[in-house]
Amino acid sequence: MSTKSILNDTSIAFLESYLNNASPTGYESEGQKLWMNYLKPYVDTFITDTYGTAVGVINPDAPFKVVIEGHADEISWYVNYITDDGLLYVIRNGGSDHQIAPSKRVNIHTKKGIVKGVFGWPAIHTRLRDKEEIPKLSNIFIDLGCETKEQVEAMGVHVGCVITYPDEFMILNENKFVCRAIDNRMGGFMIAEVARLLKENKKTLPFGLYIVNSVQEEIGLRGAEMIAHTIKPNVAIVTDVCHDTTTPMIDKKVEGDLKMGKGPVIAYSPAIQNKLRDLIVDIAEEKKIPFQRHATSRATGTDTDAFAYSNGGVASALISLPLRYMHTTVEMVHRDDVENVIQLIYESLLKIENNETFSYFK
Repeated sequence: MSTKSILNDTSIAFLESYLNNASPTGYESEGQKLWMNYLKPYVDTFITDTYGTAVGVINPDAPFKVVIEGHADEISWYVNYITDDGLLYVIRNGGSDHQIAPSKRVNIHTKKGIVKGVFGWPAIHTRLRDKEEIPKLSNIFIDLGCETKEQVEAMGVHVGCVITYPDEFMILNENKFVCRAIDNRMGGFMIAEVARLLKENKKTLPFGLYIVNSVQEEIGLRGAEMIAHTIKPNVAIVTDVCHDTTTPMIDKKVEGDLKMGKGPVIAYSPAIQNKLRDLIVDIAEEKKIPFQRHATSRATGTDTDAFAYSNGGVASALISLPLRYMHTTVEMVHRDDVENVIQLIYESLLKIENNETFSYFK
């Protein structure tokens, strides 16, 4: 299967609408509905849970269960305090970066709809040059154009409202996808494309396939933790993002040597089941899919950890997408890597045998 043929115009149109839609941690349901609607022609049924994780299922009656997974949520902010002058102070919902906040436009989500605001910042002329303050959680604030706390509250804004950035999808230099929340709605997109390819290529799997779009990864892998106990899978292949380490100010001796455009990244970690990972590496080599390797030390920091250590142990692997500028509004990935992750997961599923235990002792 040529990587040139994987993404089509319909795929890209869905990707754009899916990335542009706000899906902050704890408030993923509208994005999940978009995702389920796109996935519907390619699966037999759906599972959803109390907190909003969505799962498309192929062969739901099969006893042997394989998961492919991404997470649906994006980092955001909460309104934490409203001053008498109508300014808002915030706390994180996930790993939101305080340094990129000043002068950013924001959407505040209320029961009355979106309220627009901006992260204000004192003008360069007014700052003390010899001891400039840097942006930090204690000094960044949002201005809604209000003069009093009462005006803020009249707009429907209150403590606990969630805040996202409005930055939208674009393509740079023909093949670089840029948006906020590529971490990790791109994962949800890629596993949906795997399901589409299975259907379009008329592939029949001998096991049940669970296409899982988990919630609440950004605050501790919580959605994956919940759904792993619901599904009780035998195998899990997770996809998330990792750092392109070739941009300035990143130490390759610490972060590894990874670059977008050079292929999917296969993880090495105690949470990774070695035989499953070897199957994926062998497939990549056999199908001439370019790939990179990444050592993640004691934990992967992704939903892989939640699946691996659930239900007495689930054979798990992680295939990552190299990404520049993680947790900013200009996250960037290479189209070729997106297509190669899709192909690598697809080919790996075709290789996994029914009832395969991946035991080290046989």
